[in-house]
Formats: sequence, C-alpha cells, structure tokens
Amino acid sequence: MYTMGIDVGSSSSKAVILRDGREVVAEAVVQAGTGSSGPGRVLEEITARSGLTIQDMDFILATGYGRSALPMADKQMSEITCHAKGVFFEEPAARTIIDIGGQDVKAIALTEQGTIRQFYMNDKCAAGTGRFLEVMSRVLEVGLDEMAAYHFRSQRPAPVSSTCTVFAESEVISLLSQGVAKEDIIAGVHFSVAAKACALAQRVGVRDAVVLTGGVGQNSGVADAIQKELGQRILVARDPQLTGALGAALLAYEEQMRKEKSA
Repeated sequence: MYTMGIDVGSSSSKAVILRDGREVVAEAVVQAGTGSSGPGRVLEEITARSGLTIQDMDFILATGYGRSALPMADKQMSEITCHAKGVFFEEPAARTIIDIGGQDVKAIALTEQGTIRQFYMNDKCAAGTGRFLEVMSRVLEVGLDEMAAYHFRSQRPAPVSSTCTVFAESEVISLLSQGVAKEDIIAGVHFSVAAKACALAQRVGVRDAVVLTGGVGQNSGVADAIQKELGQRILVARDPQLTGALGAALLAYEEQMRKEKSA
C-alpha cells in the first residue's frame, strides 16, 4: 500500500511517500509554498524520485496553509495533527514539540501515547519565524545557510529586544552602524527567536523529550539558542522540514486501513 503526505507551507512544499505505513519510499522539498508553483513542483519531484504516479497512491492526505489547493488529496488535516504524528513516529519519547515555520511558531504537548494534549500557535506576527530570519539575513547580507556558523563564533551576543519584525530590523541596522560584529548580532537574533519559541513552549508545559521541527530547525544556531534559553538539551527532528508531510503520510495510511476495514 502506498500513501502520500503533502505539506504546503507558506514558504516551502514537502511530500513523503510511505509503503505500508512504515517504510519511506521517497521524500521531496521545494522551496516555494502556497500560492506558487511549489505544490505542483513537489508532486513532480516526488513521483520522479519514487518512480510512482499519483494513481499508484492508495490515499493522499494534505496539510499546511495550502492544503485546500490540492484537488488530488483524499483528505485534509491540520498541520498540528500531522507534525505530532510525524514527530512521535520518529521519536516516541517526544513530549514537547517546538515547530518554527515560515510564518508561525507552534508549541505542542504530547501524551505518552503521542496524542495532542495541548497546543499554542503564534500566527499573528512574523517575529520569531522563518520570515523574521529571512529579513535579518537580508539586512545583514549573510545567507540563511551561513547564519549558524556566525552564531557559533559569537563571544558576546547583542540583545535584539524588539518583538516586532519591523522594529527589530531597525534595531539590527542600528547595531551595524555602531560597529557591532555580525556574529554577535546574528547570535542575538537567534536568541530573540528562541525566547519567543520558548515562551510559547512554557505555556504548554515543557517536558522531555523536546523536539524542534520546521524549516528553522535546520539552523543549528537557533537550536543552540533554544537549548540555552530552556536550560536543557533538545532534539532536532531527522529532517525538520518533513515532519508534517511524514505525519500526513502516516495518517493517510490509517485512513486507508479504516476504509478497507469498513468496506
């Protein structure tokens, strides 16, 4: 049985194909999200990688901001449900999930069985999200993929206290004009992101193991800042961008099994 999970976020599109609800056949990520060519491109990429077609899929489940724009999907589910499923599949010890995406931050508390106990989401402000880091990357003229290296060279992280992206951008420009080293500014930006994410996590109650997911999870500087902010070790998902799509593929398998049992 083949099932597919598709997660169309604000800035990227992800897909996972599973065989019999356990084995990952193929994965794909395209750095273009909802309202763009991303969903179509990620479908092309994953079918090319797997050698399978959409018609070969027994069940397709869509999640993310752009889930309603996928007519081939048999069902849609929230990204919170899908991230919880994907993380627990990879790390059954997970009890707290911090998910930092392009436009929002989520904190999810799991039970010992992997069900959602509580969650909070901040999708009203770009501060503390991937979009916030993109703005800072542009102002600092440092690539997103380079920011972690700068972070670990910092000796004295500069405080970036503004809770608004626009004001934080002005704050960073001011720090640059004062001659503050870029590595210290970047570390300060990462700690700013960490503070917002951890405040959300504290609302659901932080319990081990804490797992970081979402595209921002690829930035080891942010992961380091979250560990220091929480005062404890965290785990980063195997591929933090793909946990939502993985969870969607797992839930697609459960939906198909349910259909077959009731037939």
